[in-house]
Amino acid sequence: MYDRTTSTAAFLKSEIKGFVPETGIILGTGLGGLVNEIQAEFVIPYDKIPEFPVSTVEGHSGKMIFGKLNGKNVVAMQGRFHFYEGYTMQQVTFPVRVMKMLGIQRLFVSNASGGVNPDFEIGDLMIQTDHINLFPAHPLTGPNDKRFGPRFPDMSEAYDKSLIALAEKVAASLEIKVVKGVYAGLSGPTFETPAEYKMVRVLGADTVGMSTVPEVIVARHMNVPCFAMSVITDLGVPGKIVEVTHEEVQHVASIAEKKMTKIISEMIKAL
Repeated sequence: MYDRTTSTAAFLKSEIKGFVPETGIILGTGLGGLVNEIQAEFVIPYDKIPEFPVSTVEGHSGKMIFGKLNGKNVVAMQGRFHFYEGYTMQQVTFPVRVMKMLGIQRLFVSNASGGVNPDFEIGDLMIQTDHINLFPAHPLTGPNDKRFGPRFPDMSEAYDKSLIALAEKVAASLEIKVVKGVYAGLSGPTFETPAEYKMVRVLGADTVGMSTVPEVIVARHMNVPCFAMSVITDLGVPGKIVEVTHEEVQHVASIAEKKMTKIISEMIKAL
């Protein structure tokens, strides 16, 4: 894994010609519009990158964008990989390891998710304060390479408190409503049953989705601070559960995306 990561990072370094990203950004379903705010200097499709999987999900275009966002160097993944696509957890999280080797100092992650907190509304932006890992596989299973991080990494602060505080400050200054909560990660690809929504709520989560948790675990394994934001695209609350389609999720995410883009852009400016 370390050799493959090093090789891929070396390829990308040769393509981006000395550009060093400070912040890595992973954009979720329907949330790829943030790249329009980036002054792109290099755009590299996933299928041109050695060892990279290729995104197979509608709404995930599959490109790495290197450029400036509010004057700061960033690398954005427009489209991510999911366990439900048939990739291993190591493949899903491989780009995070590569971004670390390229120089990122922090990781921003976005996702579309289903709200199980009855106080949430469709279109809300939720700052993740923690997560519950309900995936059937773990990205750190197998031999541990100490060059990446320790065998038993600490997860007491999976989501960086200083970045959470900054997000709240920025949202308040922009007069954008945000909520905070815990994200539960399940494998998918089915949307949850009413009983599963109830289970997730009983376990202590506020929202549920099919991504983010593996990437954050691997980032924290490498001591990279993380920030994550969810767009609540549907509700798993008794009495409010309706049939959900991927297209509807994308539509709600695309509407809320403008607010999320403003927050993340201003956060990066302040760092």
